[in-house]
Amino acid sequence: MPSAASSPSRKWASRLFLSDYFVLYLSLAYVAILAPFLPTLLNPANISNVLSNLWPLLVVATGQTFILATAGIDLSQGAVIAVTSVIGAMLIAVTGNAAVLSNAPIWGVFIGEQGGILAGSIGGIAVAIAIMMLVAILIGLLNGVSVAVFGMPAFMVTLVTMIVIGAVAIYLSLSENISNLPDAFVTLGKGDLVSVYFGAQDESKIPRKIIYSFVTYPMVIAVAVAVAAHYLLNRTVFGRQVVAVGSNKRNAEVSGIPVRRVIVAVFVISAVCAAIGSILYSARLEAGRPTLGAGTFLLDVIGATVIGGTSLFGGKAKIIWTFFGVLFFVLLSNTLNLMNLSAFQVDMVKGAVILAAALLDVLRTRLTRELT
Repeated sequence: MPSAASSPSRKWASRLFLSDYFVLYLSLAYVAILAPFLPTLLNPANISNVLSNLWPLLVVATGQTFILATAGIDLSQGAVIAVTSVIGAMLIAVTGNAAVLSNAPIWGVFIGEQGGILAGSIGGIAVAIAIMMLVAILIGLLNGVSVAVFGMPAFMVTLVTMIVIGAVAIYLSLSENISNLPDAFVTLGKGDLVSVYFGAQDESKIPRKIIYSFVTYPMVIAVAVAVAAHYLLNRTVFGRQVVAVGSNKRNAEVSGIPVRRVIVAVFVISAVCAAIGSILYSARLEAGRPTLGAGTFLLDVIGATVIGGTSLFGGKAKIIWTFFGVLFFVLLSNTLNLMNLSAFQVDMVKGAVILAAALLDVLRTRLTRELT
């Protein structure tokens, strides 16, 4: 009798545990539990802050999803973000600060007191963005060819790329930020498309204030990237090939799948997503930063992707999982900051959560096998 009674509840728990929306339910429960203890958690200002952190991380994590789906890893995303941030800023900065950048190798070549070489030119921002994308593609090709053609471990290849490209980013500006970016570029990182205002219509009497931004440029860009990636990964032959390579590389080769091309392609996708994230971060911070993407940033990217359900062992990935994982990870970071924990304590909690997510991945894989 007890086993018969518990059988439906076990099946329900198993379905919930294996559901695509499990992490979303977990995020909602997490907010519901903490909201009474953190009154500012659901304030419009804090919600806006959570969303502003969500979109660029989602873009970068989307690229990492393709890599993990092939049972690989890309440690160089942070370095790609840093170097493309500096390159983009040095080309379009409105003015240059001689006191800060005069000793940098880019001074007088790509940027001067009158700004970057593309500053003020028609289509200058578009050209700068295209150059950022091109640099990212070249880095992705370097990683992909090293792994796919020469058979080098992805961990070692991307670790070296992270170190070298990160050093290049610091060398270009001698670790100095490049500020004074044009307003049109800054809009990409913090511009609003739909907002709600209150106050008098006559701003000369009572200035209007923004209550909440419903739609922002980073949101539109991130959602567009995520939707395109979802279609590519889950609705195309290429997406099925990516999953097949991650499930069993040898079987994929026997089946006629161009494994090398698939691996090169996912590294390029990862680097391009990192460059798009660089645009959003640089525009939001209004500066090109050579240290952007350093520190624990990679922990956030991989942690969010794994928490969502993408397997570290490859062969299992969905963009919707990544979105839910990023949402949970951003909420976690936000609540830990609201608790006034130190940076060390925050990193300890994040590390523990990522370890728990890896264990969760193992348990879900075993349960899936038992039910099939």
